[in-house]
Amino acid sequence: MPVSEAAPTVRRLVPADAPAYRALMLDAYARHPEAFTSTVEERASLPPAWWETRLRTDADAAEVVYGAFDAAGALIGAAGLGRESRQRTRHKASLFGMVVAESARRAGAGRQLVRALLAHARTLDGVRVVQLTVTEGNRPAQALYERCGFQVFGVEPMATVLDGAFSSKVHMWCDLDATPSST
Repeated sequence: MPVSEAAPTVRRLVPADAPAYRALMLDAYARHPEAFTSTVEERASLPPAWWETRLRTDADAAEVVYGAFDAAGALIGAAGLGRESRQRTRHKASLFGMVVAESARRAGAGRQLVRALLAHARTLDGVRVVQLTVTEGNRPAQALYERCGFQVFGVEPMATVLDGAFSSKVHMWCDLDATPSST
């Protein structure tokens, strides 16, 4: 990113952002099918209301999605956080659907998105752990998560299959009490 360009801005997405969010995600599913458990066909078939519901902002929303925007206001990245609902696992949340457009990578959007989600998780009563999975071999993504305070706790072999080839998923976690909020 040239020095003269402004850093991306990050904010929580709202239902009005659904068309841009859908387009960004469908592009990511198509360009990087190995990185996601959903297929572009599965997500493309969902009605607009599904995307809008995912971006609900009411207090009891099960998920939140944050977006990164460039200086022109275009959505260049997104990532979500879903809280566990069962009593014994309500101390955990999961980071999901992390994507930064290829044209916007290395501009800080990914780090800003992860930091925003960790900050949001800290506002949720009782949440202590944020977990995620990353496709084994995706070193740039895994390194980003490690810089933000995540640690590997296991590898799930044969987690997904694409065109007959299996991929493993690296499981990572972040203890919110042990990770400074400035990571």
